[in-house]
Amino acid sequence: MPFTTGMLLFNDFEELDFVGPWEVFTTAKKEGDQVVSIAAEPGPVRGFNGLSMIAEHGFANAPKVDVLVIPGGWGTRALADDATHLEWIKTVAAGCTWVTSVCTGAILLNSAGLLSGRKATTHWAYVDTLRETPDVTVLDDVRYVQDGNVVTAAGVSAGIDMSLWLVGQMYDEQHARDVQRVIEYDPAPPYALV
Repeated sequence: MPFTTGMLLFNDFEELDFVGPWEVFTTAKKEGDQVVSIAAEPGPVRGFNGLSMIAEHGFANAPKVDVLVIPGGWGTRALADDATHLEWIKTVAAGCTWVTSVCTGAILLNSAGLLSGRKATTHWAYVDTLRETPDVTVLDDVRYVQDGNVVTAAGVSAGIDMSLWLVGQMYDEQHARDVQRVIEYDPAPPYALV
């Protein structure tokens, strides 16, 4: 079955939250699969650190997606009360095989009501804030959390881990290992966290 992965763009998105999963899913795609960028309107969208990306589709003309990826970033705060974005997320998520977020993209899933009654995670600096939602069980010190068809990742680089795990679910574990090798994802940071 071909997969269409739709990745949301919005002003002040965190660049690696978007680009890390994009790299994983575009490397993993097989014949008939597609990975598309979607924003409220098609066209350029500026990330928090200044990188501009082009949204191929707007909400009105986006294809049906099987996998929804919502990055985090400072822009999620402004969208937490934005009815247009939240309704689109909720509507699209209802038809998805997988619904995912990276970092504070969990803010948008939560605001759209998609984390209610679920376990989730987010960036370490936002964990306590997300815990203020009484019906969400927030886990910290984990890279990603799967609850049903919803997968939330911790901050920034954790989106790559989550995406690789998801590739293993969408296709198979060997394909995920092959993707990991192709993108040379074998983290070995030069400085240990204290």
